[in-house]
Amino acid sequence: MGNSEKIILGIDPGTATMGYGVIRFKNQEIESLEYGALTTEAGIPEHIRLKDLYGGLGRLIKKHSPDVVAIEDIFYFKNKKTVIKVSQARGAALLAAANSGKECYSFTPLQIKQAVAGWGQADKKQVQDMVKKLLNLKEIPKPDDAADALAVAICCAYSLSTLSAIDM
Repeated sequence: MGNSEKIILGIDPGTATMGYGVIRFKNQEIESLEYGALTTEAGIPEHIRLKDLYGGLGRLIKKHSPDVVAIEDIFYFKNKKTVIKVSQARGAALLAAANSGKECYSFTPLQIKQAVAGWGQADKKQVQDMVKKLLNLKEIPKPDDAADALAVAICCAYSLSTLSAIDM
């Protein structure tokens, strides 16, 4: 990777709340540029919720022009309805990345925990504490979905760094 800079948009998919985190990765240094959550109104039709999420991601991509979009992969859910809804939101995020011509990567929760906390069994609090520490933030990002999205972006940055070292 050398001195090249990468802007990475991390996404924690969800229909009611979709976390996002934008970081700059340069010379093994990570900086938070923006984070937050896109939210949709309960009770409105799911196709409208997905359209709203897609539009919000499109605006974020236009604003930050990330080099890469990183999305958390769906690994396991106890509730089938939940996994379907999250999968639909993930699809909207993948489509937003594809339509903007951005490179896109997916990471499992295990990969994210290992990259950020150094342990695949880390709990949510440990991951959030490491996100705060790695980004030199005063507090853990809120909502939790934003902290999770930043963790996805950090995982992607470390993965890209490892891949570029292998390519040398």
